[in-house]
Amino acid sequence: MGRKIVYRRIVVPLDGSELAECVLPHVEAIARGCNASKVLLITVVEPITIPYGRQVSKIASIEQLKAFETRHRMEAEKYLKKVEERLKKVGIDAQSFVVNGKAAEAIAEFAVSKEADLVAIATHGRSGVSRLVWGSVADHVIRSINMPVLLIRSPGCTL
Repeated sequence: MGRKIVYRRIVVPLDGSELAECVLPHVEAIARGCNASKVLLITVVEPITIPYGRQVSKIASIEQLKAFETRHRMEAEKYLKKVEERLKKVGIDAQSFVVNGKAAEAIAEFAVSKEADLVAIATHGRSGVSRLVWGSVADHVIRSINMPVLLIRSPGCTL
């Protein structure tokens, strides 16, 4: 018989949506079944692009942009803490992180830097033109790291 596969450190990217959270029951089951030592929750705060052309009139100052970014980061931290506490209440050792960067690249770099054994991510199930236009964070993560990635298709996603 083959050797037992064990996932000790599981990275779970979340974007604050209910669709992304559909991965959590799966993560709980895997964490319990593998006696995982840590579930690492991550939210990525993407860099703010400075508007140009007509859009520039909507921004009063760089300070306003920085304040927006700070507020966004604080909201992400608050959200992840709630999810972290929810997991801890059911016996899962979770820790939350908010990182800056482009979502796919930041998730891949984070998983590698934390020596994760598994990345568990929800996918919105886009295909065709929608996927070409919006891209796929999950697809990019799969192609960027050399570790197992569990994709959970969100209920109610559209093709």
